[in-house]
Amino acid sequence: MAHERTPEDLVRAAHAVGVTDDRLLEAVRSIPRAEFVPADEVASAYRDTPVPLPHGQVTTQPSLIAMMISALGLTGDERVLEVGTGYGWQTALLARLAAYVVSVERWPDLVDEARLRLAAQGIGNAEVVLGDGTLGMPTRAPYDAVIVCAAFPRVPEPLVDQLRTGGRLVQPIGQGGQERVELYERRALGLVHRRTVTAARFVRLYGAHGYDQR
Repeated sequence: MAHERTPEDLVRAAHAVGVTDDRLLEAVRSIPRAEFVPADEVASAYRDTPVPLPHGQVTTQPSLIAMMISALGLTGDERVLEVGTGYGWQTALLARLAAYVVSVERWPDLVDEARLRLAAQGIGNAEVVLGDGTLGMPTRAPYDAVIVCAAFPRVPEPLVDQLRTGGRLVQPIGQGGQERVELYERRALGLVHRRTVTAARFVRLYGAHGYDQR
């Protein structure tokens, strides 16, 4: 008989890659990923795999999401900027761990989907906005943490500018398809590289400070 997958499978996958933050693991356990994937992908929701989204997008692998969020070291009172919302499961995790989340998504239908799904879960401290994520959201800055869910060879300058001194930023650095997820800390003179979180594959980051959208 096939194993019926549950959120506990995602908790085990996160733990297996070194995630030990109890608050984060409990968020993975309690926020149903099945409510944040397309209807025809619900059967795959509790597998530790990416799920396709419209516009050639894909969700990030759950254990990788957990690694990236864990690297931010959230304690509960942070304002977080997320670049790339998808259907909002990562947004929901961030909202559970931080005080407020601003998530920027460039596809209008994904914005609508994420807003509906977050509202259905009663998540009121996450704001999903339509826009160019490489520009950040300066009207809500400064941020204590920034998480970028698409790849570019460098960190977009507006995201550095909107990160407070002492804040952390995690982004896949590369050309799209074979990246290193890097953790940075904002210091007075700019970003300081802290460590490589993991190797991974991501879609490209498009925008004014990313790849050309044309």
